[in-house]
Amino acid sequence: MVFVAMTHHLSRPPIEPLRVYSRLEAAEVLNISLSTVRRLIASGQLRASQPNGMRRVFITGQAMLDFLEATQVDPASYIDSDEDD
Repeated sequence: MVFVAMTHHLSRPPIEPLRVYSRLEAAEVLNISLSTVRRLIASGQLRASQPNGMRRVFITGQAMLDFLEATQVDPASYIDSDEDD
């Protein structure tokens, strides 16, 4: 029998504003796919840095916190769907 460890959102560490994250780390912390992180960066919704001549992309914890704040749901206009997130 094989057991697969499941990571629950409560076991994730908090987002540290001064820490620098990779795209993959940001995806894991935000619980979204890597392709979604790429789309958010490309659309300007998630701030990231990419120094000249480098393939690596840097995302600060503060950038992720700002993204979450900017996309906060207004409870008065929130419509719950049948999906279980």
